[in-house]
Amino acid sequence: MSKLVMGGLAAVVIAVVAVGGWYFFIRDDAPPPVDLESALSSITTTPSSPTTASGTTASGTTAAAPTTAPNQTTGQATGVNGTWVPDTTQQTFLGYRVQEELVRIGATTAVGRTSGITGSVTIANNSVTATTITADLTKLASDSSQRDGQLRNQAIETSKFPNATFVLSDAIPLTDALANGEAFSTTLKGKLTLHGVTKDVSIPIEAK
Repeated sequence: MSKLVMGGLAAVVIAVVAVGGWYFFIRDDAPPPVDLESALSSITTTPSSPTTASGTTASGTTAAAPTTAPNQTTGQATGVNGTWVPDTTQQTFLGYRVQEELVRIGATTAVGRTSGITGSVTIANNSVTATTITADLTKLASDSSQRDGQLRNQAIETSKFPNATFVLSDAIPLTDALANGEAFSTTLKGKLTLHGVTKDVSIPIEAK
């Protein structure tokens, strides 16, 4: 009889451990991937605001809602030409979205985001001529403080390398689709500095 009771208790303990493992590691309650439409729908504007744009990578890992800065000469925005900066009053963020493999447990979708974004995008003669975007990686946050701690002290070591920076290398001609309010797809080619290392990268993006 005592063996049956102990066996029953062991089964309960195993069940509790299994449920705990599912809750903390396996359950997948990550936010959905970002796309252009969801980025646009998150933007709030007022009638007096200058034209607002939104961008997101095609993979859905980043989103931004930049706003025009006044023209240096006239003090007014001139179409899409001018200098654009991240609008921190919107749901602007950069981040990662990866499949996290846990030994003997399984895989889950890990999503971390930072709203600490600075930089600018310069458009002249209907071409993107310069872009520099810097993300504060010390503000990366996911649904797991343990994961965030690992990134802070290992992996990309945000405690030692707090920023990631992208600098555009090649100018990007803009099509009439953008001026007509249509979705516009292209690829940004530039240099990404992460963990103290700079590499050439190509990033597919969408804008409207």
